[in-house]
Amino acid sequence: MTKEYIILIREPEWNSSEVTEEQWAEAMQQHGAFMQAVAAAGAQLLGGDALESSDKAVRIEPARDGRPAVYTDGPFTETKEVVSGFYKIGVESEAQARELAALVPTGGWLELFPVMDTGGQANQG
Repeated sequence: MTKEYIILIREPEWNSSEVTEEQWAEAMQQHGAFMQAVAAAGAQLLGGDALESSDKAVRIEPARDGRPAVYTDGPFTETKEVVSGFYKIGVESEAQARELAALVPTGGWLELFPVMDTGGQANQG
């Protein structure tokens, strides 16, 4: 049975407009190698993408207790690191998810989360 995991790529804050074509090409080559490793392991790459830097992000505090939602444009001064991208993979085991996640290229670190099976949750309880 295939299990799904999300890999969050966390890196020091950066500015996407300062990335050179050479840096981008090198990063894409490294991520291509990761994608090939997933396929070679018999796992599935279910999705993923690079995210823009926090100067293009918006922090949202949802409306609650009669107060309206609050929107704050980035960059966020207290931010030292950001989620710069993610992958969603389908694997046979947690061990395989850990092994493959460790291959994701990053200048920071990774967080691996199992995807919760929410099927039928609304009918329980």
